[in-house]
Amino acid sequence: MTKPQPRPASRPVVALAMARDAAAAVLDDQALAALDSVCELVHPPLLDDFGTAAARAVLGRVEVLVTGWGCPPLDAAALAAAPGLRAVVHTAGSIRGHVTDACWERGVEVSSAAAANALPVAEYTVAMILLAGKRVLERARAFTAARRPDDPLRVPRTLGNHDRTVGILSASHVGRRVVELLRPYDLRVLLHDPYVDAAEAAALGARGVGLRELFARSDVVSVHTPLLPGTRGLVGRDLIAALRQDAVLINTARGAVVDQEALTEAVTAGRIRAVLDVTDPEVLPPGHPLWDCENVLLTPHLAGSQGNEWRRLTDLAVSEVARWAAGDGFAHAVSARQARLLA
Repeated sequence: MTKPQPRPASRPVVALAMARDAAAAVLDDQALAALDSVCELVHPPLLDDFGTAAARAVLGRVEVLVTGWGCPPLDAAALAAAPGLRAVVHTAGSIRGHVTDACWERGVEVSSAAAANALPVAEYTVAMILLAGKRVLERARAFTAARRPDDPLRVPRTLGNHDRTVGILSASHVGRRVVELLRPYDLRVLLHDPYVDAAEAAALGARGVGLRELFARSDVVSVHTPLLPGTRGLVGRDLIAALRQDAVLINTARGAVVDQEALTEAVTAGRIRAVLDVTDPEVLPPGHPLWDCENVLLTPHLAGSQGNEWRRLTDLAVSEVARWAAGDGFAHAVSARQARLLA
């Protein structure tokens, strides 16, 4: 529950910049009241177009923008209309769509709720890892069709979640939370991230390995790599071929990180399985073979914050505005260098 914060001595002028449907979903009356308790909130109008006269009037006063999905780009023209803008607090994860180089050049401080949004993605990932280990979805379909249970004494020894190996691709916000959430389970966790050495991987609770080794040794590989020019198609044909027979590939990151053609060939041939919350394109064409492949679970990009999970995003935004107003700085600050490595 969003709780009103103590009023800071200095109350910055804050406006909301995001798409109308995003605001309606994420910012309920309670969240708006909590935000208003730590700042001078200018709302309405909601800024979903920085070119209107109403938006320009607000931008001329604003010190902080609380942004969300669908925020227009904060380019040089928008910043020129907002001479007093000093900070951006984003109520979602990626800032790539609206925080431009002009913001960094101005010295605008930026905060993101990526850490809060990472938790439901990590929870979804762990659930899928455990379900895949027991082959729950496939066995449920077979049970429904046959109307009789498996013989538990005839279940193969390859089935189950004891002593399985899980490979985590990228120590992103989500990847780190997945490793953390896997600690109570009797699983071996491998990690590949070119920016994480063996000691840091061990401190996280995983064993650092090379990229190909991660795919060759894991029963499940979970992809948490941001989509950057250097990661497009990173999980290519060679890595998919290195997966063990009946291994599972989970992707909750971005569809284009994976070579979808190579993956489609592997799953339709029955060699591996896949859990895909993202694809490339985001909704596959109607006749795409992945729709009807029994070795694939397709979900509609639902792993991230939805429903009551949006509360974490607004709680974080309110806390960040309060910290900034009190002169304490952001707890979830994003630098220009970090922004280039984030999704």
